[in-house]
Amino acid sequence: MTSHHYITGMPRSGSTLLGGILLQNPRFHAGMSSPLSVFMHAVMRAGSNNEFSDQITDKMLESMLRGVRDIYYNETAAGAEVIFDTNRTWAAQMPLALRLAPEAKMIACVRNPAWVMDSVEKITRKNPLKRSGLFGNDAERATVYTRADALTRYDRLIGSAWTSLKQAYYSDEADRLLLVEYDILCQRPRDTMQLIYQFLDEPWFEHDFDNVDYTAESFDERLNTPGLHTVGRRVEFKPRRSILPPDIFERLNQMVFWNDLHKTKAHKIVTQSEAPVGRA
Repeated sequence: MTSHHYITGMPRSGSTLLGGILLQNPRFHAGMSSPLSVFMHAVMRAGSNNEFSDQITDKMLESMLRGVRDIYYNETAAGAEVIFDTNRTWAAQMPLALRLAPEAKMIACVRNPAWVMDSVEKITRKNPLKRSGLFGNDAERATVYTRADALTRYDRLIGSAWTSLKQAYYSDEADRLLLVEYDILCQRPRDTMQLIYQFLDEPWFEHDFDNVDYTAESFDERLNTPGLHTVGRRVEFKPRRSILPPDIFERLNQMVFWNDLHKTKAHKIVTQSEAPVGRA
């Protein structure tokens, strides 16, 4: 019987890297963000608030959603014993995610929002001839200040992931959630992965952290943002100084909430403090 788990969390925080590592295990299927959550919400919208709503029971809707999932993965992950579906929206949808897969657990890749924005800014400056699809117009693209303001709004790349994750972190379902900090995954990949396997109750598989193979060039090309999901072959930590102005860095640094140890049931592989040095 196939087991289902979820990967969620902040952007630029290692979810693609984690998927690439997990994919080395021949029993596992993992990858970057999938469209499954989008498909499911389309089904839910179609089954409510219209003239056919009274014909759709909760039991029927639940069966249809599981059917969408099973059809999708029968085509993309045939033979996998354990499937990890990745999407940042799962953090905001934990009750639904766990309803559809009662045995599931959720891994949230996290990173100080200041370093998330720094990483996006680095990619933006690396591609000055590209008009990244991350920004809606030229006013948003204008400066690092407008770019940071745009992406940290509650409905945008960083802001939506942050609010979703914060909801999950303090939820009744938080005991099914494991937060994995990006820097720790890069610094101590084997130790981190062993803890992840323990959380999942899966037998250990010896991964090769010098040969992680995963690319998503076509996805990044559609966003006109090359490098957004690039994974280096070797898992390693490369410290550098932030390119953000200090006032932006400090403002975003205050958004780290997962150092709160007392008001959540979530499991965590995280550090207890952040300094203005991090990884690209």
